[in-house]
Amino acid sequence: MMRKTLLLSRKHQKCLGVFLLSISLSWGMAQIQINSVTDWRLHPVNGQTLRPEQAAEIIYKQLPYLPQENQYISAETGEIDSEHTLMSRFIRYHKDFKRRSPQYSLDWKVTLADYLGVNQSIRESNYPGNSTLQTSPLEQDIQVIRQLSRRQRQQLVDLLVKLYNPKPQQTTTQPLPESTENTSDISTPSTPSTPSLSQPGDAQLLAP
Repeated sequence: MMRKTLLLSRKHQKCLGVFLLSISLSWGMAQIQINSVTDWRLHPVNGQTLRPEQAAEIIYKQLPYLPQENQYISAETGEIDSEHTLMSRFIRYHKDFKRRSPQYSLDWKVTLADYLGVNQSIRESNYPGNSTLQTSPLEQDIQVIRQLSRRQRQQLVDLLVKLYNPKPQQTTTQPLPESTENTSDISTPSTPSTPSLSQPGDAQLLAP
């Protein structure tokens, strides 16, 4: 009788253990699903940690008419660096070299003015890819940017602001500069937020 009771008790313990394990697993999965949904809603796009290559990939999907200009050969590997695109260099120049905010359209328009030759001149020695690619992409990048229409440049600016500053802005529309217009230098406005740098090692592309 005692043996039967002992066996029955062990059987109940096993059943109870399986039951508790199933509950814990179900609760754990529920927490994972809740956390994943919550994190997605709170952080749809983390613009401050978005790498230029990641932002460029999104831009080319949204604006497929933009040339990628990723045919340059890496000085280190001797192979084509397909991630070294026009947009990734454009973003690096804007954020890492000029230290301009990626959250406001006016700052991006000032950078476009550099490429259009109506603001500050871009030095080849400080341009992304100058020290990491066998051929400097600066001259070709400038030509490509200047071939974009006013509407295409505006679409690019709007998308960049949307990526790095998902919150809606109440700002007045500023006209984009044309490469043929003779305008005075545009000073970079000061912004309350300080843009973050790219991942460690990326700043070597812009060594002064």
